[in-house]
Amino acid sequence: MFRPDLPRRRGSAALALGILVGLVAAIIPVTRVVSVGAWVVGGIALAAVLLAVSVLLRRVRVPALGVTLIETALWVMTITAVFLHDSAWFAVVPSPESLPAVSQLISAAVQEIATGAAPLAASVPLSFFIVAAIGALAIVLDHVVITTRMPLLAAVALVAVALVPTIAVPAPMDVGAFVLLAVSVLFLLRTDTRTRLSAPTRRPSAASATALAIGAVAVVVAVVLTPLLPAPGTRAGPVAGGTSGIDPTLRLGDDLRRPNPVEVLRVRTTGPGAPYLRAVTLSSFAGVVWRPDQAEAQPLGAGDGFGPVRTDPAVARDERETIVEVERLDTPYLPVPFPATAIDGLTGEWGIVAENRTVIGNGADTSGQRYTVAVEAPDPSAEQMRAAPSRDSGIAPMYTEIPAETPPLVLDLAREVTAGTDSDFAAVAALQRWFRSSEFGYSLSAPVDDGFDGAGVDAVEQFLIEREGYCVHFASAFALMARSLGIPTRIVIGYLPGLSTGDTIDDRIVYSVTSDQLHSWPEVYFEGIGWVGFEPTNSLGSPPTFATTGNDPAGLLDDPAEPSADPTTSSAPTARPDTLDSPALGEAQNSTGPGAALPALLITALILWVLVSPALVREVWRRRQLAAARAGDVGSAWTVVQDTAIDLGIPVPPSESPRAFGARIVSEHDAPADAVGALVSAIERASYAPAGFIAAGRTRSDPSPAEAATTIRTALQASAPAPRRVLAAFAPRSLLIRPGSAAAGAGTTSRAR
Repeated sequence: MFRPDLPRRRGSAALALGILVGLVAAIIPVTRVVSVGAWVVGGIALAAVLLAVSVLLRRVRVPALGVTLIETALWVMTITAVFLHDSAWFAVVPSPESLPAVSQLISAAVQEIATGAAPLAASVPLSFFIVAAIGALAIVLDHVVITTRMPLLAAVALVAVALVPTIAVPAPMDVGAFVLLAVSVLFLLRTDTRTRLSAPTRRPSAASATALAIGAVAVVVAVVLTPLLPAPGTRAGPVAGGTSGIDPTLRLGDDLRRPNPVEVLRVRTTGPGAPYLRAVTLSSFAGVVWRPDQAEAQPLGAGDGFGPVRTDPAVARDERETIVEVERLDTPYLPVPFPATAIDGLTGEWGIVAENRTVIGNGADTSGQRYTVAVEAPDPSAEQMRAAPSRDSGIAPMYTEIPAETPPLVLDLAREVTAGTDSDFAAVAALQRWFRSSEFGYSLSAPVDDGFDGAGVDAVEQFLIEREGYCVHFASAFALMARSLGIPTRIVIGYLPGLSTGDTIDDRIVYSVTSDQLHSWPEVYFEGIGWVGFEPTNSLGSPPTFATTGNDPAGLLDDPAEPSADPTTSSAPTARPDTLDSPALGEAQNSTGPGAALPALLITALILWVLVSPALVREVWRRRQLAAARAGDVGSAWTVVQDTAIDLGIPVPPSESPRAFGARIVSEHDAPADAVGALVSAIERASYAPAGFIAAGRTRSDPSPAEAATTIRTALQASAPAPRRVLAAFAPRSLLIRPGSAAAGAGTTSRAR
């Protein structure tokens, strides 16, 4: 592999040092996202070793492609020894068992990044992900800067690495990291320029001095002026960078499908059980999306606040006090139990919407908030619910409006399910019971697979056909079907009751609410009682229950899916159904099932595709060049020969004429003299001769440019060693190194034999 006849690349050590400094500068902002740990030292040390090996290999004149391959092998062995030694051969060579381990580490790292709060703990998956990425980036930058001599491309990569965490976690500019990155980029550009010059001409020029001055001024201006620019508003509270939020437009699918839920709230209440927490109400529906209510909010502490809860005097009241502590939630929509009558403890400017009893931040958000909510909830009996009218109750018409394009299926099913009911309450109870029956199933994946991941009328129709979906579909279908019967409804977005932590504070049980308990449910208006929440989502949450003075012969609130154990409280499920009954999860946990090998197969297929894709791209491009050559383009035929030489490591200096290059490949690489002579003459005529002499200069015995190029290419490949031919096929250098560039002139060998 060593080629003593190869010229040494000047400045390799200096460029490698510049790359290392740039990597260190780019890594510093990452510490905003991931806590400082062993990954910092490990990543920098791995990059330093790889770059040092690169310099040593180039000093002994190892071909450039060989340098990259050795670096890659060292990178793989190091990562394997540190993170995958249990499943590796001899603790350093990956085995087939290592592939699933890699897949699991990457999957866990991605989940932590997607769901965690910055700064993330430096776990093993995250450390593996970052250290491996730093090593891979070092290899790529080494090739880009030292082999292909494109330091500007490397500068773009370094800036991108530093920019992403800076955007993800806003914070004051790290002046030291910025200056270090800027200096390393300028150093790479300057060092590369100097190493391209010959020794007699290597001296500071006016252009170089000007470029250096511009770079220095840019750094100084950025450092001095950036701190003077207006900074974005910072989040209140200690949980800056909370990872969960609330989308007020019923686009909850992506949020619910996020793995590894995080705790967003802690709740304590004076009543038994934990309450549902409401954040947003949606009453307007034009057929595509349910729109959040736009009622004007009054500043907290001004005016009448929430106002009194208006019900018939005969309806009992249940007064409670709930304390909410925000852990990782960043939204202007404050989760509160219903119906709230007073709130205390908030910091920042907040507004109360009395009409729907919600609280909205006016420039404030929930991060780090701790607040107390007083609730005065109506507690009607089942008989009072049956007697309360819903239709023709005098409420605003917007709560019963349905889009003109509502599918007939929705209307027909609404009438069919509620047929025979004798009250408005009986009708909505029948709808709830139907949705929670065995005819429907809860699924987070089926809506996506079947193309109805939404809440519009088309999505509702598809949901009623497929009968699988999640809370958005159940709530939308319930609300729309009830409205089609003239019953006023709206949709609420908030959180399911949390799970007990087992802890108590002031004799109140502490409940934990996680991000995967984000939920939507419908509310129905009853005259003399107000808005009452229902729970149609199959096998999730608990439907409302009402005390009765006698038997409930109609069985209005029977829940065949999951009856409540306590008729006076709402209970939370132990976990979302998708985490308990998901077939995909079952296959992942069964290591002997057919799904166990799927990650390994996918990774293997991806690796194979990565290996063969350069060869496929090179072959497609060669065929296009030959087609152009057959059409009379002599330049394309000549490019085929140059690309073949570059792939085989034969130098193609930009200063060498076609005739000199042709003579060299004939004498040193056994190219056929006749074909080379014909193609050289053709390219010279095409380049220099008047147009009228081009056709006349070629005799009938001469091969066409395309034929000559194919013959030369075949001969060059035949004269090259077998390993070189394999590398040329699967790692064609000409995809990155083009004829006429400085890297093409260096080549990897001056003689193939």
